[in-house]
Amino acid sequence: MAALRPLVKPKIIKKWTKKFIRRQGIDNTVHRRFKGQIVMPNTGYGSNKKTEHTLPSGFREFLVCNVKELEVLLMGNTSYCAETAHNDSSENRIAMVERAA
Repeated sequence: MAALRPLVKPKIIKKWTKKFIRRQGIDNTVHRRFKGQIVMPNTGYGSNKKTEHTLPSGFREFLVCNVKELEVLLMGNTSYCAETAHNDSSENRIAMVERAA
């Protein structure tokens, strides 16, 4: 079976890949913007709104809790992939996987 592809897959550009930690304190060299220090997180480092929350595969995640929600997702869907809820029972998960296949 061929792998599923999203209808539109825009190129995802990450402006910042490391974890942002806001440096605080009046004596902090990063906060005081000394030369040679890492940069402070600013508004301009946010993700592109069109590609925000998009997985590398091009799909967006949708949380499903039961087979009924999965049915809604399967109807004409080209941009979302299903993610099972963490508190689903194994019986429910098996039923969802069978329905999705």
